[in-house]
Amino acid sequence: MTEIATLTCAPTSDPRRVRTPDGRLLDIPAGWTLLLPGDAGVTRRVKAAGPSWTMVEKVGRKTFSRGVWAPDTHVAAARIALAAERSTDGYAKKQAAAARRRESAQATYVTDFASEVRTFLRFSPNWATLGETLATAVTAHATPVGSGTVARTQRIEIDRRAEAAVIAWLRHQTTAYDSMTVPRVKGARREVRRELADVSRRLLDRHRRDEAHAREACALCRALVPMTSSSRTS
Repeated sequence: MTEIATLTCAPTSDPRRVRTPDGRLLDIPAGWTLLLPGDAGVTRRVKAAGPSWTMVEKVGRKTFSRGVWAPDTHVAAARIALAAERSTDGYAKKQAAAARRRESAQATYVTDFASEVRTFLRFSPNWATLGETLATAVTAHATPVGSGTVARTQRIEIDRRAEAAVIAWLRHQTTAYDSMTVPRVKGARREVRRELADVSRRLLDRHRRDEAHAREACALCRALVPMTSSSRTS
């Protein structure tokens, strides 16, 4: 009997067949079940128990996990073992400590990110209140865990994340970007975003000078009026 090897493969239209990186089609072995993504603890145990086939699918530039095929007995044993571990007081204390560390790290990150946003804005004294309102709005939108915003990426430094988050907020709140019809041409959306970013930077520059202007004619002032009004009445 040919020994079954651990593989990374892709799903096919047949739910009991996968495709290997070299193009071969393989039937799922008898007695195997699909462990869907969602519980990393069970998945780690299943993979450590013996041969398994990890299904991944590339969609655009992103790769998504579609689950792990493995023997029924390995999946069942992993679930039982993990359930027993998670029922102990030690595990509960470990999880609570980890949650406290995450909350502390998140609070620190939010504070640091807001500081970087203020540094990027550097509004003049005449517009300091507006700048603080904008920094609060951008930070609240961009920093939640799982938000998927540029603020959560680790690929660029925090000062660049703050700048990108401000520009993104302005794009959605002070321009017609969300209602625009962008041609389905490669690079078109990137070019639109670049042009709107230039508009947003000029808008920010108006508030870096200590000169008054008509708030009702300013897209940024109009976008932030409800926020500044609510902060005064709360």
